[in-house]
Amino acid sequence: MTPLLSIQNLSVDFVSESGTTHALKNISLTVNRGEIVALVGESGSGKSVTSLSILQLLPSPPARYTSGDILFSADGKEPVSLLKKDRYSLQSIRGNQVAMIFQEPMTSLNPVLTCGEQVMEAILAHKKISKEAAKKQTISWFEKVKLPNPDTIFDRYPHQLSGGQKQRVMIAMAMCCQPSLLICDEPTTALDVTVQKTILHLIKELQQQSDMGVIFITHDLGVVAEIADRAAVMYKGGIVEQNPVKEIFTRPQHPYTKALLACRPVNHQRGERLPVVSDFLESAGVSRQRSKVRGEMAEINTTGHTSDIRSPASALLKAEHLSVWFPSKKNFFGKALDHTRAVDDVSFDVYKNETLGLVGESGCGKTTLGRTLLRLIEPTSGKIFYNGIELTAKQKDELQSLRKDIQIVFQDPYSSLNPRLTIGSAIAEPLKVHHILPDDKARKDKVVELLEKVNLKAEHFNRYPHEFSGGQRQRIVIARALALNPSFIVCDESVSALDVSVQAQVLNLLNDLKKEFGFTVIFISHDLSVVRYISDRIMVMNKGKIEETGPADEVYFSPKTEYTKRLIASIPKGVTV
Repeated sequence: MTPLLSIQNLSVDFVSESGTTHALKNISLTVNRGEIVALVGESGSGKSVTSLSILQLLPSPPARYTSGDILFSADGKEPVSLLKKDRYSLQSIRGNQVAMIFQEPMTSLNPVLTCGEQVMEAILAHKKISKEAAKKQTISWFEKVKLPNPDTIFDRYPHQLSGGQKQRVMIAMAMCCQPSLLICDEPTTALDVTVQKTILHLIKELQQQSDMGVIFITHDLGVVAEIADRAAVMYKGGIVEQNPVKEIFTRPQHPYTKALLACRPVNHQRGERLPVVSDFLESAGVSRQRSKVRGEMAEINTTGHTSDIRSPASALLKAEHLSVWFPSKKNFFGKALDHTRAVDDVSFDVYKNETLGLVGESGCGKTTLGRTLLRLIEPTSGKIFYNGIELTAKQKDELQSLRKDIQIVFQDPYSSLNPRLTIGSAIAEPLKVHHILPDDKARKDKVVELLEKVNLKAEHFNRYPHEFSGGQRQRIVIARALALNPSFIVCDESVSALDVSVQAQVLNLLNDLKKEFGFTVIFISHDLSVVRYISDRIMVMNKGKIEETGPADEVYFSPKTEYTKRLIASIPKGVTV
């Protein structure tokens, strides 16, 4: 049978003044009808370049196709070369026969058009039907992708929807012309586990109904096990291994595939050092790096965990009946008529030297709670005590002296770094603000020392944020948070968008720095396997309230509430090795 898509010996270069980058090196891949093929690999391995090449979405220059071809055969017709199609011919294929779901729906959706108008636009571009018929089809697709109140969603703008709802609008837009091939580029990366599971089931269901082929790009091996039939593992622009998914997980052949599987936190005991891919590839003892099975988790060494340190005297931070309400409805005069209870009467303690994991679905109040503890968001009611000092009783100017002891690492390092400041200046800035160290030379020496602690180099001091990868930027903001030697840090989704190998490096770094500096951490994440790995205790939030709290392994392996059980059940299975 003729494959739906056949990539044959494709090579792509990026040419710039500084030289030529070989992004893809002689790769070959086929996708059949009714098949889901996963492209797996680290950031920069060539996954997205491969997908964008199919529809010629790479800017040329600098992109240059140096060899190979991409053949597409829709409806059993004779294969055509997509690389030889002109711009006009490609317009009839893009969105019609081959559709794409991009990683970030907010940047892919037009903020000034309603969601309904944007899906209608795609339908009207490829079908000769009236606007009324296009509107009916749009609402029908909103129903198929299980959006609540499709008629209402039609008239809403992207900013009025949650992340999961925006992603479903993107799926509706991609599916509305019933394409033969669907390309999904990291469509669930920033979604919590329950929304991710819903989206994965939805894509699988739609794929089975229409017998289309799917290329699913991800760095999450759990997602691969959940959805794909075959997987192709990419490394430095080449495909190093292609096999059915079961074969990839049970009998990986290439050392790089083994490394990717081994560095996931789900495959390791809590606190155990995660293997790093680069070190792993240099090492011959692959099996030695693999952890024990989950059944042996009860024998974990708990030295230094909460069972040893929990006592009222050791509580570094206390929250008492803390609430944060945001007005959701106002009258003509601006008076609030109704509120969203982001944090609703929450009380808990955080103990010295512990890592408290805070988990829950998107919108449960995790980030609001984390920022409120630092008074970046003002509480509606309740009290916060830090080291015996009531933070809620302090005026903003009085908080300034305490700021150096309490720091935050934000989810998106790029947006939290000033693009016009070098990273050396960004890390030195808090030292200047708090008048730490006598002069600029001493501060520079301190910054260089911090850079080296987070596995960066002195020569990076004068570089700008855009010159670094996502994992490097995350290490930069960790270095900035540590500059003032704080005793308490909030990590807000600090590894959620990183691929597994970079994630392993950052988690190892946090554990190393915690041992060296002795700080206390609240680790916010929607990835329960990461939270279980790094935390002493886990606190589960649901709709602004604390659902369950307990030792990490107890909550992860023996959840008490139905909500926590549902979160655990939503974690993609099939990757424990």
